[in-house]
Amino acid sequence: MQRNAFLFVVLLGGVSGHLAAQATGTPSFNAPYRAFSRHEFGGTISFPRGGNVGVEGQYRFGYQRFDVGVRGGFVDAGATTLFVLGVEGRARVITHTDKFPADGALIVGVGGRFANNSSQTLLMGGLSLGRRIDPKDSPVSIVPYVEPVLYLASGGGTDVLLALGLGADFRLSSVLDARVSIGFGDVQGIAFSAVWVH
Repeated sequence: MQRNAFLFVVLLGGVSGHLAAQATGTPSFNAPYRAFSRHEFGGTISFPRGGNVGVEGQYRFGYQRFDVGVRGGFVDAGATTLFVLGVEGRARVITHTDKFPADGALIVGVGGRFANNSSQTLLMGGLSLGRRIDPKDSPVSIVPYVEPVLYLASGGGTDVLLALGLGADFRLSSVLDARVSIGFGDVQGIAFSAVWVH
């Protein structure tokens, strides 16, 4: 499993193109860990390639090693404003060892981007790899991660797209997370999130 995870990262790591990431088409990626016990909610502001701005709300809940997130909002795409909506699932599949230093989670999702005269559907799957860092004598913890993602995008045709997300989740207190992620390849942009966890 660890060898397959490494090969997946290598295959997806060096791609390029144009799209935004994750189930709603914005450059907001996922760490391999969930930060909550029962659920979380928050907001994201993103700046996809081309100077666009996106604003989304999000809610996520979990069961055992699996969690589901719902997100939606709007993206200013220059000449038009898109309504975006998506659902993502995350399941832990890798636990770090002496030979492989990262924890991993499989991320899958489906979503759409809707405008007056057009729409686009996104199916995505990715593998988030990272490791929690707990600085000594500090209440703050950090989860840096990398997430290669494969997409099927349809709307007037079907395209296979690849992207690479780099991010970090910062646990600022027992109830507040700050998150940042950057997209490369078939996604370019940056996203910032504030999330309340319970």
